[in-house]
Amino acid sequence: MDTGTIMEQVKVQIAVANAQELLQRMTDKCFKKCIGKPGSTLDNSEQKCIAMCMDRYMDAWNTVSRAYNSRLQRERARI
Repeated sequence: MDTGTIMEQVKVQIAVANAQELLQRMTDKCFKKCIGKPGSTLDNSEQKCIAMCMDRYMDAWNTVSRAYNSRLQRERARI
């Protein structure tokens, strides 16, 4: 295997790990916020709360990610 292939595999693994961490954090935060009494089903208000919480979390994550990537590009351009 060449170095380029190995680097691409590492990048993919990092991306997967980041996605898993994002999903875990989002699940934890939204569960704590929206689920008062865990049971076998979610009532309508819990379902709506979970959906809205996850949407807001993803929107915030995307905003931060775009800002971070933009900053990285500006920093690289300076070098």
